[in-house]
Amino acid sequence: MKRFSLNLRGRIFDVDHPLVMGILNVTPDSFYPGSRTPLCASDDIRRRAAELLEQGADIIDVGGYSTRPGAEVVSVQEELRRIETGVGAVRELSSDIPVSIDTFRSEVAREGVLNMSADIINDVSGGLLDNKMFDTVASLSVPYILMHMRGTPDSMTRLTDYPQGVVAGVAAELSGKLRELSLRGVSDVIVDPGFGFAKTAGQNYELMAALPGLERLLGRPMLVGVSRKSMIYKSLGITPAEALPGTTALNVLALEGGASILRVHDVAEAVQAVKVWELFDEARVTF
Repeated sequence: MKRFSLNLRGRIFDVDHPLVMGILNVTPDSFYPGSRTPLCASDDIRRRAAELLEQGADIIDVGGYSTRPGAEVVSVQEELRRIETGVGAVRELSSDIPVSIDTFRSEVAREGVLNMSADIINDVSGGLLDNKMFDTVASLSVPYILMHMRGTPDSMTRLTDYPQGVVAGVAAELSGKLRELSLRGVSDVIVDPGFGFAKTAGQNYELMAALPGLERLLGRPMLVGVSRKSMIYKSLGITPAEALPGTTALNVLALEGGASILRVHDVAEAVQAVKVWELFDEARVTF
């Protein structure tokens, strides 16, 4: 991966090694049961945040609205309440760790940055579900994670036709959005190919194989989020609870492909994977 820096509300955050982003779901219905907080209770959220920090997370990603197909609709007010609970729990434990907000709503993004001390906006829809998001990001001057998706969480599984191939299609759609962001003066952009969103299992693996070229073409740091996803558990005929070994394998392949950030449920295992890959990479350079 290439070294880069992020401007986190006036603090320059230098990145010279792959980072692990820990998932803090303040939701009762995320696709992986192990990451759910059924009652969204403060004590449960605080324990989960402490666990992520203890295991070595470099960034914590707080989400209050599950985007799995069939998930419940959450009001803006409820999403804000959940986000505030999650970010507050993290900030009680650490004032320094970068916090991203996993939301596709510009209103939630704005409140999270201005009133909850969040640092980064992580938008699974890449601006698709809220046409005010790009302008909001520009006005807030915060890093933005641009993920590739088509349609909505309920329709995306039917939108997997890429006439020129999935890699070319994803690259073209992300490139267009990067241009839109650039015109608005947004420079701190991290790209997420959107594994599992509007892609078949086979297309997900094509994207993984193409990561090195995708990173060179887009010229942005790459975030990869494959943690316990269906491209693993459905392909292997197992459950999300059994998908940690497959997740670790894909995380290492993502690092080999140039990923700068791994977004995961299981931080300790991902931290180990990064360290082992770095040892291998160092040995390769000196061989």
